[in-house]
Amino acid sequence: MCAYVLVAEDDIKQAGIIGRYLEHEGHVPRLVHDGWSALEEVRRKTPDLLVLDVMMPVVHGLDVCRILRRESDLPILMLTARSTEEDLLRGLDLGADDYLTKPYSPRELMARIRSLLRRADRPSTAQESPVLRAGRLTVHPLRRTVFVSGAPVECTTAEFEILAAMAAEPERVFTRAQLLGVTRGSHHYITERTIDVHVMNLRKKIEPDPRRPVHLLTVYGVGYKLAHGSGEDRHGR
Repeated sequence: MCAYVLVAEDDIKQAGIIGRYLEHEGHVPRLVHDGWSALEEVRRKTPDLLVLDVMMPVVHGLDVCRILRRESDLPILMLTARSTEEDLLRGLDLGADDYLTKPYSPRELMARIRSLLRRADRPSTAQESPVLRAGRLTVHPLRRTVFVSGAPVECTTAEFEILAAMAAEPERVFTRAQLLGVTRGSHHYITERTIDVHVMNLRKKIEPDPRRPVHLLTVYGVGYKLAHGSGEDRHGR
């Protein structure tokens, strides 16, 4: 598929390299070199995917991610020279769909981009998938929409993949490793704690009280499950 990819990278040479690789794969890249320009470009013409460097001038990359997540479910792949788990989790917590630390192989970056574009692409001619329901939660896999008691809920790509997998099998206990595989597979620098972050963010969106979840429950020592019933008389942590 040919995609319009916005690359926000303050290193002009590095941005050019990414742009050439994208063109080689048949995509249309647009390069910007500061956070404010990234925001303006997304609002002018929404790309199919944003490659976003964390250490951006004018507006920091994490702030760009935070702002855009309030406005759009645009797939975001973040790039950073930082490699600590805390920084990785913070980016995911703000809504990034994937994370790549520098130095990285351009071929690995292209593979991540292909993966995100495949997950975001839903051909209009595809057969409608069954609607998934678990208590007050409704998930439309093809439309990639989520509702709680009829109210729409905005999810990142990774959050949606987790919720859709669990909604397809209510009451099944998923390990963190299994849920990590649902999102993007296991990478050497990502730990299973990332799933805890996604679950925490999902609880903020779908639970009446995230501190006392009734939908997305912890199964101690194993992982998580999605309760099949309404959960009005159940409490988990």
